[in-house]
Amino acid sequence: MAELTEVPVSTSESRLRDMALRAREAAGVLRVAGTAAKDLALSRMADDLWAQRGAVLKANARDMEVARRGGLSVPLVNRLSLDEKKIAAMVEGLRALIGLPDPVGEVVSGWRRPNGLEIRRVRVPLGVVGMIYEARPNVTVDAAGICLKTGNAVILRGGKEALNSNIALVEILQGALAAAGLPAKAVQLVMDTGRESALAMMRLTGGIDVLIPRGGAGLIRTVVENATVPVIETGTGNCHVYVHRDADPDMALRILLNAKLSNPAVCNAAEKLLVDREVAAEFLPRSLAALAGAGVEVRGCPETVAIWPAAKPMTEEDWETEYLDLVIGVKVVEGLDEAVAHINRYGTRHSEAIVTRDYGAARRFLEEVDAAAVYVNASTRFTDGGEFGFGAEIGISTQKLHARGPMGLREMTTTKYVIEGTGQVRE
Repeated sequence: MAELTEVPVSTSESRLRDMALRAREAAGVLRVAGTAAKDLALSRMADDLWAQRGAVLKANARDMEVARRGGLSVPLVNRLSLDEKKIAAMVEGLRALIGLPDPVGEVVSGWRRPNGLEIRRVRVPLGVVGMIYEARPNVTVDAAGICLKTGNAVILRGGKEALNSNIALVEILQGALAAAGLPAKAVQLVMDTGRESALAMMRLTGGIDVLIPRGGAGLIRTVVENATVPVIETGTGNCHVYVHRDADPDMALRILLNAKLSNPAVCNAAEKLLVDREVAAEFLPRSLAALAGAGVEVRGCPETVAIWPAAKPMTEEDWETEYLDLVIGVKVVEGLDEAVAHINRYGTRHSEAIVTRDYGAARRFLEEVDAAAVYVNASTRFTDGGEFGFGAEIGISTQKLHARGPMGLREMTTTKYVIEGTGQVRE
């Protein structure tokens, strides 16, 4: 067991140390738990969550009441709210994990050296995972399920706006773990939602093995800039849909509307529309009328405003902004080169899409755009662990080390080398 540094600590850090020690003990049990034991706990979690959904909805109603009185933004309110459909999706996510292969113990590669040593690279749990996130109670269940399946303990710190919901969910999850014969402390919730506890969690080196922030740009930036614990950055989504001059206009409109409207408050929603100048005069009036008719505020470059005078002029800040709302920025571009350059400058390396019938343009877009997920003729909304077949996801990584894109089971493991010999010594 890793030792935590013995220095004077705040009350928040002292409590977190205790949590981390209990989490590490639980992680030791999970590390050697078999797949059957973990799947049994997942099944019990799913059953208990559905059976006790009334308690969760009641707790969420308290959070929603406080959120509305406090003037929480519409996107965050949408993320915070729960109903039976959303709880059913959480349950389905837990059950989906049961049907997926357990990555722990998987041999990634293996070989035999000339001296007879047998070397294997094997997947193992990360250990103790810390999650700092905002108003999304579903993250509580997704993170707990994925960490359990991969043999990790998890310490959860949600936002104050979702505290009642998270308390109700974690109580159910802990009860299910205990009933299944696994440590309840494999899933823990930080009750203190103040800044001090967040900073203490970011600096709990030796107690938390990896920290995953999930939320808006401000939260992620704070964690990246302040953490001494290793961080997997789940970035914001300033995502683009680029309509190439050879796009099927009906397909392009269908993809655009889905990418923007199906859920504007999530990181894989389209925030910007780029259109080739050659087709802008034909495509923009139709598409922007459809967006405006759905309540979307359109902001555009000068050429866009000339074609669609109802659009508000874009600012430099707009090009960099993830709106998470019914707002879209529109730019007319000369062609593929300008579109790619714009995306690589202003995008957040999350999800980018081109709509085109030109094979060469599609290949260039795939090769030249720097993002975790790059699409041809499909909506950016598919960047999701469930849609990729991973079951639930713990976040979408936009960094380039260890994990990139939707993080499922394999991304929540690391590897170790196992070497077997017959008495070999190094000369």
